[in-house]
Amino acid sequence: MQALTATRSFFLQNPKTIAAVTLTGVGLFGLKKWMAGGVCRSKARLDGKTVLITGANTGIGKETAIDLARRGARVILACRDMDRANKAAEEIKKKSGNNNVVVKKLDLASLQSVRLFAKDVGANEERLDVLINNAGVMCCPQWKTEDGFDMQFGVNHLGHFLLTNLLLDLLKQSAPSRIVNVSSLAHERGQINFDDINQEKNYNPWRSYSQSKLANVLFTRELAKRLQDTGVTTYSLHPGVIRTELGRHFLPTIALWRRALYTPFSFFIKNPTEGAQTTIYCAVEESLQKESGLYYSDCARKATAPQGRDDEAAKKLWDLSASMVGLTQSQ
Repeated sequence: MQALTATRSFFLQNPKTIAAVTLTGVGLFGLKKWMAGGVCRSKARLDGKTVLITGANTGIGKETAIDLARRGARVILACRDMDRANKAAEEIKKKSGNNNVVVKKLDLASLQSVRLFAKDVGANEERLDVLINNAGVMCCPQWKTEDGFDMQFGVNHLGHFLLTNLLLDLLKQSAPSRIVNVSSLAHERGQINFDDINQEKNYNPWRSYSQSKLANVLFTRELAKRLQDTGVTTYSLHPGVIRTELGRHFLPTIALWRRALYTPFSFFIKNPTEGAQTTIYCAVEESLQKESGLYYSDCARKATAPQGRDDEAAKKLWDLSASMVGLTQSQ
């Protein structure tokens, strides 16, 4: 009691101090709100429409699923871990009030799994209105996919490249429809190493990740060209810096003293709901219907790095990717 009385007395005698503390608090929360970025304001409904989201059992993928389910969509969670996916599906149903949420197994590190998944969707789904390529791996060790590709390039780009192409007929039949590719600001530091696409000569986790995120941007750009006049539009985006499981391979590599320095700044990092806003925006915002092949951040159109606008590299990457996944003209 004496301590509380002394504290109260101090602030009464020092009004400038309490004003400074108040302003500091307001400033910190204002900065946090600013760091949270844009919010999707669209009220668009998705009743009767089908949305497919890869990696939707956690992080921004799950938050995206909750939002789109609330809008009335049939939501397909495409996930590798079925136990976690089924638990996420129950949570999404409960939070959204929409029971039309289904789980299908997809391992983007396996081309066979991608093909089987796409065959299942094609045989059992009448339509596909929005495809959200959200799943990803970040800064993992030098792992390989089932088919021998660099894990980050294989999962973040090649798996989604094949999946998207195999689902194009259904997307075209459902037009107007959208393809949303979750990229990253990391694409600005990326280069496509055509001479060593699997990073075998000198592997660096960040270089591999940045290459895969640049590939997302270039894929979106080239795909838009190929889908002109089909009613299918494409979008790539940076979701922001977010507290999710994506950094599980990266964080352990940081020295403890560095992590201690970063800890205070975690207050300003986006949570998954905030991080999902630009994905949702690209999926539902009505004003984007006539835009395609562009890049977005904080629910607004943004310019990519110069290498993200290299049409020659985008075409070369498409041809290389098609060769790597065994995509034929008839598929």
